[in-house]
Amino acid sequence: MKIRIFIFLLFFPFFTAGQSPAGRPKIGLTLSGGGAKGLAHMGILKAIDSAGLKIDYITGTSMGAIIGSLYAVGYSADTLITISRVFEWESLLRNQDNLRTLLMEEKDEASKYVIELPWINHRFNLSTGLLEGQELWFKFAELFFPVYNIKDFSKFSIPFRCISTDVGSGEAVVMQNGEIITAVRSSMAIPSVFTAVDYDNQQLVDGGIVRNFPVKDVKEMGADFVIGSNVAQGLLPSDKVKNIFQILLQVAFYREGEDAKKEIPLCDIYIPFDLDKYNMGSFGDAEEIVQKGLEEGRKLYPRFKALADSLDALYGKQTVIKDRLPQVGKLTLSSIDITGLMKTTRSFFIHTMDLETNIPYTAKELADKVRRAFGTRYYKRITYTLQPKEDGTCHINFYVQENALTFAKIGLHYSRFSGIGLIGNFTSRNLLTTNSRSLVSINLGESFRLKAEHLQYIGRLKNFALTVKTQFDRFDFITYNQFKQNGIYKQNYWIVDERLHYSSNRNFTIGIGHRFEWLKYNPTITPELAVKGRSQFSTMFAYINHHTLDRNIFPTRGIKIEAEGGRTARQHLKINFLINGLPPTDPDSIKAGNKPFFYTTLSAEGYLPVNTKTTAFLMGQSGINFNYSNNLINEFVVGGMVKLFRHQVVFAGLQEGSVYSAAYASVQAGIRRQLFNNVYLTGRANVLFNNFISKSVFFNARDLYSGYALTFSYNFALGPLDLSLMYSDQTGKIQTFINLGIPF
Repeated sequence: MKIRIFIFLLFFPFFTAGQSPAGRPKIGLTLSGGGAKGLAHMGILKAIDSAGLKIDYITGTSMGAIIGSLYAVGYSADTLITISRVFEWESLLRNQDNLRTLLMEEKDEASKYVIELPWINHRFNLSTGLLEGQELWFKFAELFFPVYNIKDFSKFSIPFRCISTDVGSGEAVVMQNGEIITAVRSSMAIPSVFTAVDYDNQQLVDGGIVRNFPVKDVKEMGADFVIGSNVAQGLLPSDKVKNIFQILLQVAFYREGEDAKKEIPLCDIYIPFDLDKYNMGSFGDAEEIVQKGLEEGRKLYPRFKALADSLDALYGKQTVIKDRLPQVGKLTLSSIDITGLMKTTRSFFIHTMDLETNIPYTAKELADKVRRAFGTRYYKRITYTLQPKEDGTCHINFYVQENALTFAKIGLHYSRFSGIGLIGNFTSRNLLTTNSRSLVSINLGESFRLKAEHLQYIGRLKNFALTVKTQFDRFDFITYNQFKQNGIYKQNYWIVDERLHYSSNRNFTIGIGHRFEWLKYNPTITPELAVKGRSQFSTMFAYINHHTLDRNIFPTRGIKIEAEGGRTARQHLKINFLINGLPPTDPDSIKAGNKPFFYTTLSAEGYLPVNTKTTAFLMGQSGINFNYSNNLINEFVVGGMVKLFRHQVVFAGLQEGSVYSAAYASVQAGIRRQLFNNVYLTGRANVLFNNFISKSVFFNARDLYSGYALTFSYNFALGPLDLSLMYSDQTGKIQTFINLGIPF
């Protein structure tokens, strides 16, 4: 190594003298694309910073464009590494809405369906990619806020360029001016993964398709000496191509493979990485990849240090500014323009953001305002640019791409209880009235379910809402006696629900409501004591909901609380009891009461990340029917691990309908570990306390139940697949539980 460094220092002046005879040679840095593997570039930047080597030009593609641009605007390597460790890459680069941006009324429907097709130009259309990347754009808006006023990338503290691809011509587009966020977002738009970016009458996608390692561009900027960091593994051998996604990527990156052969020889210091165990989507291994980069950087540090010292010796000491990032606190918006509104109004857009002029905003405050509008689900994409004015204020331009008002959605669900079902949904906004959402959902399969709902937003800030819903369910219920199956009921259930609610923010709702319920029971396999007939009743209630979960599927942080209390009016019962399939000899010996009663229910769950791959969670449930004397129909139904039906109490260890209770409280605790990308292992234990305050007359149940479950989960295109082994101390046997997809 010492001999190589000596030779390098001896001959370096001759290598560069012909290129820049009048002054110090310019150092260029090129960072390749490679998805998650590109995080290793930060280790090279760390070594460059530590060596005191000044970089004069930077080019990058895809992830190299992200890291290179952040370094170019002034973030140090240490700061970038810190950002990468707190960056929730998987939450930013996934096809789930960030629930915290959505209105409370929209959260339950988010990420519920496998396919969502917008109705555009009289037909349903496919998107140009699976991921819009709006949340990633929000994060970029915060990070690049200090250079909001720089539109020429050569004016950054280090001049910068990145590469995108024009999908129309298939040619590389060198992004060197305009909005840096747009440039970076287009450079990383992997075809079929991210949606294309509209820019200057072009649709741009990942520059890695044609030039993943843009060394010649940094040479054209004026670099005399080039350091190239390449994390791309190139095209896979034929025997390693195993799935359709890999085939699509192979085809997409054919041209890049040829270009790389020309780019690599242009490097003076070429840094290839051996990251074969990772792929573009390995953001769950972000810390390991960063460490790989740091290890490589430590190896290269002596070479960078020798280069810096050699240049200083030949051309004089060069000052390297460590704090290059401009300092911008708050900006005051003095005027607003909005481009792209067609189906919604300017006032709706501004009011949902609660955005006001002549008030100073930080980068985060402004991003949170935009999130408020995005959370209405009326908008597919919202970006903005800031133009400084002479008086020190800013003009903001919003560029809006509205969602289609109507979507067709398709999902699939299977569980032992409900059977296999195909779920269809039509959701339309402003169909009946403005500022509204109407939907119809249907479950076709072994169980039949149909729901219609209309949600009407009210008020300037749309924080009041009125919801009217009706739903019909037909289920087959297995009944148990001492945990042994002893019958099957066919249950028909119909509900009409109206509620008025107020949301003070995106996480909290309080409301009042009324519902009418109708149930009909008919035993198809009659247990020893059977109920046949129907009941109808009304309930007045009030409720409070609090929801800060980051996602509906495998949440990693936040809490969700649903509390309700109310009064169920006198029931209209037409119930017959059967003993061994026959009416009782003394009908007066068994009667169901119909007196009004009060009730309360509470469901609370919380999630806390232990580390990047482990999440701990705690869930509590409670339900109490007060003065529930000889009443029937409104017991709480214990069992199952996924919420499927009215009054269900989720409990690991018991199948659905194993226990009926008039008053209960349960606690479940568990821990979930991510084994691989989209593969999880979850362990949980729960306990249920029963028969306090009220006790069912018609169902015998113990005072205490305990259970456990170990679940293997795989989150794939059809939704989460959960395979569970359950055990209850009361049953004394191991049972299985299978769930696929998200239920109706």
